[in-house]
Amino acid sequence: MCGRYVMARAVGDLVAATGAEYPEDFDLRESYNVAPTTDVPILLERIVDGGIRRQLHLARWGLVPRWAKDPSVGVRAFNARIETVAEKPTFRAALGARRCAVPVDGYYEWKKQGPKSKRPYYVHPADGAPILFAGLYEWWKDPAKEEGDPELWLLTTTVITAAAPPAGTGSPVLEELSGLHDRMPVPMDKDTLDAWLDPSAKDGASLVELVRDRAYDAASGWVLDPVGPAVGNVRNNSPELIIRQPDLLES
Repeated sequence: MCGRYVMARAVGDLVAATGAEYPEDFDLRESYNVAPTTDVPILLERIVDGGIRRQLHLARWGLVPRWAKDPSVGVRAFNARIETVAEKPTFRAALGARRCAVPVDGYYEWKKQGPKSKRPYYVHPADGAPILFAGLYEWWKDPAKEEGDPELWLLTTTVITAAAPPAGTGSPVLEELSGLHDRMPVPMDKDTLDAWLDPSAKDGASLVELVRDRAYDAASGWVLDPVGPAVGNVRNNSPELIIRQPDLLES
């Protein structure tokens, strides 16, 4: 689950929404069908010259821990379960020191319609603001590369997921999410984002509880739009993918 995103806004819009700076080589390309192992923007904070700097970078989606022998580990680590992220060796070190947010316009999820059929939905904020998912990042050093090689270091990321809202919350949006899939990527509001990104905070386990406790509130302004089956093929990548298809609501 949580394996396809949309990020189609201009760099300037993303900077305005996040208050971040970005490097000269930050080449953000719009995509309506972002899949794991491709580059995605991440938002992080670093301590530079004694001050905290909020920055945007591009990272390969699929976290590669520092101890990995090769980057293929990332293929299986594009999501991190919030229940075990503090324990899993793949994510444990990053949770304490390298937390980030993954900004997206929305994401696709497939709802089961029967034993052999699924229907895709585009999940996105009603107000058009970006979603900021809780994530982790890592720098992996390629042992096959020499010092000075521009590809010596690989920046990778993962998105944290949690259980979908339980039924009976009373919120129409959360009820829809409850019936869509049993899990969801974890969104953050502004206060949660500030706490999560703080590079001086080292108690990752406490921060996990914070984002878990506030995830459903952060998702309460979302909209779930049924869309066409073309989103299932990653080679399809155009604005038409996110157009609502009301006819899909019919059984």
